[in-house]
Amino acid sequence: MAPAPDIAVVILAAGQGTRMKSVLPKVLHEIAGLSLIGHVLATAAKLEAAHVIAVVRHERDLVAAAASAQLPATIFVDQDDLPGTGRAVELALNALPAAFVGHVVVLSADVPLLDAETVADLIRSHRIAGNALTLLSAVLDDPTGNGRILRDVDGVFCSIVEQKDGTADQLAVREVNAGVYVFEAALLCRVLAEIGTENAQGEKYLTDAAAAIATAGGRIAAVPVTDRWLVAGINDRVQLTDAAVELNARIIRRWQLAGVTVQDPATTWIDLAVRLEPDVVILPGTQLKGATVVESGAIIGPDSTLVDCEIGAGAVVKRTDATLAVVGAGASVGPFAFLRPGTILGSDGKIGTFVETKNTTIGAGSKVPHLSYIGDTTVGEGSNVGAGTITANYDGVNKHQTVVGSQVRTGSHNVFVAPVRIGDGAYTGAGTVVRKDIPAGALAITAAPQRNMTGWVETNRPGTAAAIAAAAAEQEVSG
Repeated sequence: MAPAPDIAVVILAAGQGTRMKSVLPKVLHEIAGLSLIGHVLATAAKLEAAHVIAVVRHERDLVAAAASAQLPATIFVDQDDLPGTGRAVELALNALPAAFVGHVVVLSADVPLLDAETVADLIRSHRIAGNALTLLSAVLDDPTGNGRILRDVDGVFCSIVEQKDGTADQLAVREVNAGVYVFEAALLCRVLAEIGTENAQGEKYLTDAAAAIATAGGRIAAVPVTDRWLVAGINDRVQLTDAAVELNARIIRRWQLAGVTVQDPATTWIDLAVRLEPDVVILPGTQLKGATVVESGAIIGPDSTLVDCEIGAGAVVKRTDATLAVVGAGASVGPFAFLRPGTILGSDGKIGTFVETKNTTIGAGSKVPHLSYIGDTTVGEGSNVGAGTITANYDGVNKHQTVVGSQVRTGSHNVFVAPVRIGDGAYTGAGTVVRKDIPAGALAITAAPQRNMTGWVETNRPGTAAAIAAAAAEQEVSG
């Protein structure tokens, strides 16, 4: 969108959200990887407005920190003890530069599905019509709790009446105020200074500005939206979940239309920031979170959670939990793998069943097939780490590095006591505890000689099933 130097966006984010029953401010609850206010800030950013002002109060420092991290240019205004949306906007207008001339867009921080295109269309309609106020409305089956849009017999906008102030006839109206406004800034400043708190809630309503603008002769239009989800507000956990489900369905549909197979949308969750290429296949029970990127032909799932991961073309990741990991093209991960931050698996490599990795780079074609913990390690290309191998990387104070070269073959149940290096082409025997560096091409074995203590079971465990079986075997051998 083109920059809009004559647009200021005000985001109302002062409410506590008591119906959420949470220590976390309502506007910081998340859907699709963004907080509620984060979604609204993203919309404001796309509008390229000259100013974005957030009005805060409850847990203001938490809200301001989260908003600043996403949109650093946000201006924060503290709501004072005079309640009401009208007062909040009045305070926000006071924070605008004195020279600002233009239009003020008012958004609510708890309406996450409203997109920039809808707001831009509203601004465009407002400009073309020369309105003093243009607002969004919606027709709801159950309008309870919402301000009603009142029109005359010709359908022309008259006013907005709040739920607690309406008569029975007024409350029978199903067209409601969606809480999205575009005002002519100078006129809004004047009328907000004039309106009072003479209403059932003793608040300074922003909606009363509409009646004042009409009285002043300003043109007003209410534009209905056909998609109610665009203006759906979040007040409790039920509405939070409903909005999350709806947004997730829209995200999935968008990716399906872009060439991604999502086998079971009902059990798949994809955050907004995720990026997928055509011919990716997502199997049931999969969550793709954060800034995860999956390249063409990769198969993810079933039952996998990827957070901020990069998955290469043609890779297969099944029943895996991974965070801040990179999986190369054609590589295989899982089932039941745990990739912690800093894991890098090269192309055509393998991290297999019940393997945990952390801060580890595994080279192209190398494999850690099963039952291993590999941490703070670098593995070269074409190596095979035997089943049950553990890197002992922590001495109780510091972490230490293990380096495994290329084309290495380690036996099952090895322990690499870091810091240690295994040279290129080296082999280790089963059960080896590696405490010293192994030269390239060497075989390392630390096994003690095996002792067979004949008759031990019959002597020390007489009468047990093992002793009876041993006696029978001895008798069979002796004939």
